[in-house]
Amino acid sequence: MATHPRPQTLAIIGFGNFGQFLAKTFVRQGHRVLGQSRSDYSTAAKELGAEYFKTADEVLDQNPDVVILCTSIMSLKTVMKKFPLQRLEDCLVVDVCSVKEYPRDLMMEMLPPSADILCTHPMFGPESGKHSWKDLPFVYDVVRVCNEERQKVVDDFVLIWELEQCSMVPMTSKEHDSFAASTQFITHTTGRMLAGLNLTSTPIDTKGYESLLGVIDTTIS
Repeated sequence: MATHPRPQTLAIIGFGNFGQFLAKTFVRQGHRVLGQSRSDYSTAAKELGAEYFKTADEVLDQNPDVVILCTSIMSLKTVMKKFPLQRLEDCLVVDVCSVKEYPRDLMMEMLPPSADILCTHPMFGPESGKHSWKDLPFVYDVVRVCNEERQKVVDDFVLIWELEQCSMVPMTSKEHDSFAASTQFITHTTGRMLAGLNLTSTPIDTKGYESLLGVIDTTIS
């Protein structure tokens, strides 16, 4: 069993549905969580036991150990352009996008050379991970760590997911996207087709039917 990591200060940039989903577990493990987003999620943050800040500079004034870019792949570059990236020196920066090569290349290009980079894909969300993260895949690629001392920050962050008993999958970003090109396409296509049928749960659902409803939940919700 993994030992407990030291408490970290984790900044979640993009405190929407998925950001709050992550924050709930981070707080439960004893980490200090800082949220920041375009919309005002201060009430939600307070209910979760997190802190909320209106601007990125206010978040960075708290000296977070890790900055998690919790935004869609479509908006990642825009978010990064507006972010005070020069203040991320000596900080671990993490993304949670469902594709990996694009955010990896973007972070390598835009972040300060002294920023550490960890690309991740938690392959679950608020529906599929509602009750537990046990056995759910967490894919990660340690792209850059600038020195041995900072490796500890990376290890402690990865340990968060190990403690939740995720299925840990170390994999390069290139390998991830190669596998995902086929598996995610068929899953999302099937989910959207099923959603168009307006399927609902019944008192006599079979396991197979429940699995189909699960595909809809994980791809449409």
